[in-house]
Amino acid sequence: MSAVEEREPVPAASSAAAGGGGAAMMMAAAAASGPSDPLHPAAAVAQAQELNHPELEEGPSSKKRARLEAESAAGSGSGSAGGGAAGGAAAGAKAGVEHKLEERLYSVLCCTVCLDLPKASVYQCTNGHLMCAGCFIHLLADARLKEEQATCPNCRCEISKSLCCRNLAVEKAVSELPSECGFCLKQFPRSILERHQKEDCQDRVTLCKYKRIGCPWQGPFHELTAHEGECGHPTKTGNELMEILDEMDQNHKKEMQLYNSIFNLLSFEKIGYTEVQFRPYRTDDFITRLYYETPRFTVLNQTWVLKARVNDSERNPNLSCKRTLSFQLILKSKVNSPMECSFLLLKGPYDDVKINPVIYHFAFTNENNETDYMPLPIIDSVECNKLLAAKNINLRLFIFQIQK
Repeated sequence: MSAVEEREPVPAASSAAAGGGGAAMMMAAAAASGPSDPLHPAAAVAQAQELNHPELEEGPSSKKRARLEAESAAGSGSGSAGGGAAGGAAAGAKAGVEHKLEERLYSVLCCTVCLDLPKASVYQCTNGHLMCAGCFIHLLADARLKEEQATCPNCRCEISKSLCCRNLAVEKAVSELPSECGFCLKQFPRSILERHQKEDCQDRVTLCKYKRIGCPWQGPFHELTAHEGECGHPTKTGNELMEILDEMDQNHKKEMQLYNSIFNLLSFEKIGYTEVQFRPYRTDDFITRLYYETPRFTVLNQTWVLKARVNDSERNPNLSCKRTLSFQLILKSKVNSPMECSFLLLKGPYDDVKINPVIYHFAFTNENNETDYMPLPIIDSVECNKLLAAKNINLRLFIFQIQK
């Protein structure tokens, strides 16, 4: 048997594992067998190269190509998955940091009284503690009712409109913080939240366009079109619509009657008006009560005085959240005959308090020269606090003398 026949074939896997050492062994065997042996050094080198790197002679097999592509895809997939996980973790960490930052800013910029972020003006005491406009006015009003000096709830330093100032930097910072829409519950910067709720939010509460003929529906804006397409009010009979419109006309007539009355009063021969200033005083009772009084003033050649009281002289008005002001007009001069007048109080030229015009009537005589206490037509308790917080209450009085 020849040397070639006696040699067993070397598996490709083992030769590949052996690497360069297998090739050296085969070259030594070929040198011992002689030049005529098929394992001549040149042939041995070629065979060794074929066993170790078959792709040098032929292209890569389809199976190996598929395996390499699969491994490459798996590697890139795991890399991208790892990168996605890392990116997700980084995004989550960033969101967590931003969330914590917002919480810290909330605690730093909130009002020291109500512990909420201010919605409008922000005031600060001389030591820098922040108060929203509503709480600031409320503190001043409470101090007025209790005859005390208003103080900061944090450091107890004195506060007043002259001692405190607005903090514009905090106002701008608060306007950029996110706040939740009350309708869609999404987050928006406070500076654009109001416009979003009024114009853009698809869940904002809207009314049917047939409200003018009595439709009571109200709902989210995205349901408005569907409702109006199914609303039954456009198909009501004329008699049904007339009943609805009559009720609406009654409310409109009341409003027009007030304005027509004011226009009629402006045509009277004797008209007088003046700026009045209510100043705070205390009664001489054992339990003092706050009241307001104006200096004497002259209108229509007569001398007058205005008085006002809080919550109809309630014992402790500072303990009540609902606050009202009532006033009376007093004629101080003597008259020869009854003087019948109409009068109304309006806000002063430099105040921002909201007062609804109401016309009052009274016939003044020497024996009956004081009107009853009548409610000052302020819209709500917030507007009343604005008046109480002020050092003085400035209003404008109109008196119209009725000629018989």
